[in-house]
Amino acid sequence: MSPNLAFVYALAICLAGALVTLLLSRWKTVAGWAAFAAVLSSSALVIQSAVSVLTGGSAPGLVLFTLPRLGPCHIVIDGLSAVFLLLIAVIALLSSLYSVRYMSHYEEYGVARYYPYFLLFIVGMYGIVVVTDLMVYFCAFWQLMTLPSFALVRYEYRKQENVRAANRYLVMMEVSCGLVMAGAALLGSTLAQPGELGAYDFGVLSKNISLMLSADAFTAGAALLLFLIGFGIKAGMWPFGQLWLPAAHPAAPSPVSALLSGVMIKTGVYGLLRSFLWLVPAGVSDSYPAGAWGLVIAVLGTATLFFGTIQALKQEESKRLLAFHSIGQVGYILLGLGACLALLPAAGNDTYRTLAAMGLAGALFHTINHGLFKSLLFLNAGSILYATGTQNLNRIGGLMKYMPVTGVMTLVASFSIAGVPLFNGFGSKWTIYVSTVLGSSHAPYLAVLALFAIVTSGLTLASFIKFFGTSFLSRASLLVKQRFEKQGGLEADWTMLLPQLVLGACCMLFGLFPQVALRLLKSGVQASEQGLGTTLAQAFPVSETLGVAGPAGQAIVIPLVLGLVLLAMFVLAWMLSRSGGSQRRTAAPWLCGYAIESEGNRYTAHGLYGEVKRYLRWAGGTARR
Repeated sequence: MSPNLAFVYALAICLAGALVTLLLSRWKTVAGWAAFAAVLSSSALVIQSAVSVLTGGSAPGLVLFTLPRLGPCHIVIDGLSAVFLLLIAVIALLSSLYSVRYMSHYEEYGVARYYPYFLLFIVGMYGIVVVTDLMVYFCAFWQLMTLPSFALVRYEYRKQENVRAANRYLVMMEVSCGLVMAGAALLGSTLAQPGELGAYDFGVLSKNISLMLSADAFTAGAALLLFLIGFGIKAGMWPFGQLWLPAAHPAAPSPVSALLSGVMIKTGVYGLLRSFLWLVPAGVSDSYPAGAWGLVIAVLGTATLFFGTIQALKQEESKRLLAFHSIGQVGYILLGLGACLALLPAAGNDTYRTLAAMGLAGALFHTINHGLFKSLLFLNAGSILYATGTQNLNRIGGLMKYMPVTGVMTLVASFSIAGVPLFNGFGSKWTIYVSTVLGSSHAPYLAVLALFAIVTSGLTLASFIKFFGTSFLSRASLLVKQRFEKQGGLEADWTMLLPQLVLGACCMLFGLFPQVALRLLKSGVQASEQGLGTTLAQAFPVSETLGVAGPAGQAIVIPLVLGLVLLAMFVLAWMLSRSGGSQRRTAAPWLCGYAIESEGNRYTAHGLYGEVKRYLRWAGGTARR
């Protein structure tokens, strides 16, 4: 089956599934399995389509449908689209399986307002990364992505804070869409009359921007600025992300939160990559101010990662904390993209060419990694909410005893997002660090931004020490004990555990073998439509020594060697601990003189990092208790 035909069938299955699940909505579980069957079938077809493109090259364009007076809806599945389609398909499949049992958590709400919108949401995300028209049909798929997700964010419509969050989300997404369309209008206006067939197609806009960069640089710059703000709002870029994202993600059901954070905001990243690297033809690199745009995007990315992480550190609700970290992690992606653009003017030098490619590779790699570990974290938080009935980290604790599998998966996800070695977040962050630090010989400001990124990664670890420690490692709270006695067990159902195990395995796989992901991304860049990004494919940092390659071809990260070193250190530490012949004994913990356990002598999220939060009060992000 051709990639295009498989993709069309996938869209049709999801649309049919939306109707079927609406008809079956009286039976929650039956509707859930019907939705999963639809997503399983469509995901299999999309994965087949994406893999075919990654291995065989870009698929020829396809007219999906034609509307009178508006012309054909043209789609192209190239390598860049294929990478994002893979991410959407995998996360959507796992989230749909997780939903089957999780939706029983909502006793007061039916699923007629969940599964149909869930499937339409997936169709919108599929369409937005393959449509080539940046005007009417882009708007159509954008609305198909936005309106169902708006309904999902306000799923618990009896809670006024959720309704307000959904309304704010809808306004920001419509503003984002309008800005992108305005940018396309600026680029398309000089080559063809508005409404003419193909006037706003990527190919047309690419030819037009090549003319405008030399003849009308102001208009070209204005269009790119509109793309930056429009797609930046969708991605959660500072300061726009703070206006909608921290409220919308916690309001939605947890499987939807996983899709919103793990996949949907990546459509904004896709738009930025497509606009700044693939819309600009390779032949006009001399007139394209890539260095200036690199400075702007890298600085915005650093501000995004810093403020998002600082604000996350202050939070005391699980999903709100994760939502702010979605902003922070997008900042790393933007920093990688900015470093790539900043180094492009010096790409005539092989070293800087490789460093620019490393910036792009780091941005794409972290896009995939963030989709994996952030989806996992929201599913972890969903399991905690399902078991305890609360997102308040101050009210839970000691869950490792009652939810050991969820606890281990939360630990894997926490290490991954914090960039701990041997987990996937380390490989992508390290690639970005190398690009920015070594690239500072050409653009000195990159070293300063890299320092902020490295320090912020430490703050991310501190934040997840709080998230994991208060949830799983502290003494069991009164609420947890009561829930356990009432329910007889707190661990999630297998339909909720399996998606977490798959995502955790992927985090470990890409952490131990980053070259697997980098080879996939290199194939995606090579199979993309012509643009500046495609010219960097050959310099991608794929090492033949099971790691990430440096500018001179040397390996700069070899996880297996690093793992052996760490294992040797642990063995040495164990031998030293046993060498004195000391005896181990088990004793009750000291309660500071209090004989009775109570909530007052159990550490909570509110009590952690008090001085840090006090000195960084100016950064915003006040905790909601």
